Amino acid sequence: MDTLTRMRAFIDVVEAEGFSAAARKIGRSKALLSKYVRELEDELGALLLNRTTRQFSMTEAGHTYYRRASEIVREVDSLADAVRESSGDVRGRIKLSAPRTFADAPIGQSLIDFAKQHPDIVLDIQLDDRFVDLVEEGFDLAVRISRLENSSLIARRLAPFSIRLCASPELIAKHGMPTRPQDLGHMPCIVDTNGRGLNNWAFKGDNNDQLSVAVSGPIEVNSPMAARAAALSGLGFCILPDFIAAPDLKSGQLVTVLDDRILSGGGIFAVYPHRRYLPAKVRVFVDFLVQWFRTREVA
Repeated sequence: MDTLTRMRAFIDVVEAEGFSAAARKIGRSKALLSKYVRELEDELGALLLNRTTRQFSMTEAGHTYYRRASEIVREVDSLADAVRESSGDVRGRIKLSAPRTFADAPIGQSLIDFAKQHPDIVLDIQLDDRFVDLVEEGFDLAVRISRLENSSLIARRLAPFSIRLCASPELIAKHGMPTRPQDLGHMPCIVDTNGRGLNNWAFKGDNNDQLSVAVSGPIEVNSPMAARAAALSGLGFCILPDFIAAPDLKSGQLVTVLDDRILSGGGIFAVYPHRRYLPAKVRVFVDFLVQWFRTREVA
């Protein structure tokens, strides 16, 4: 049995967080995976995994080996992808991280459309609103909705993105229209705890600097969709992504507030690690997303 096969078995077990889960995911027996990992440990002369009937964890050596082994396996797969691409055969699995907001909104249809158009590529979508570590956690790429910060990652812009400060007409009739960001400190607000500022909302200041306003209200929730529902019910002012707020703004169920004080410069990005060989399947996927967004109006 070759080292690469044992290495893949170890990576599968780590990423599935257990032998049983890995066996179910890849269609191999738990006993076989356990055998491969044990042989790998014997070959290395080091314990990689702590195993008990109830717990599963990596040793310090296991963490080190996983990081490097993941990079090696990705490079091997990327090289194979490059050869397949030259023959017109693009296939395999793409491990994608994306925020729940992306998948739940109409733009999530882009993922479905890709899967329909490329049946030989398995799209393994992990929905998580945190910023995952692509290299450490073994992701091929991620979709991120934000203002892009300095990073060791490569980013490709898919579409512009902005936020809207919204409220229902009923709420404004009851509490009044804020004329400056500081007014929100005394008004009910709905806080989406996925936002980096949490209860401190950022706006343009009087001199085009950045102004932070502490807000509070009846609901704090880690879902823009739930925050939208609360805003529609008149519970408070709410910051929403434009592609979520757009239908309600068009219908008049929500109205925008303080438009000239909203920070701009955000976008929807596909991000992926620097690699010697970018896998053909990843390149095909990113190119598809770029074209998909180019032909559609996001908000």
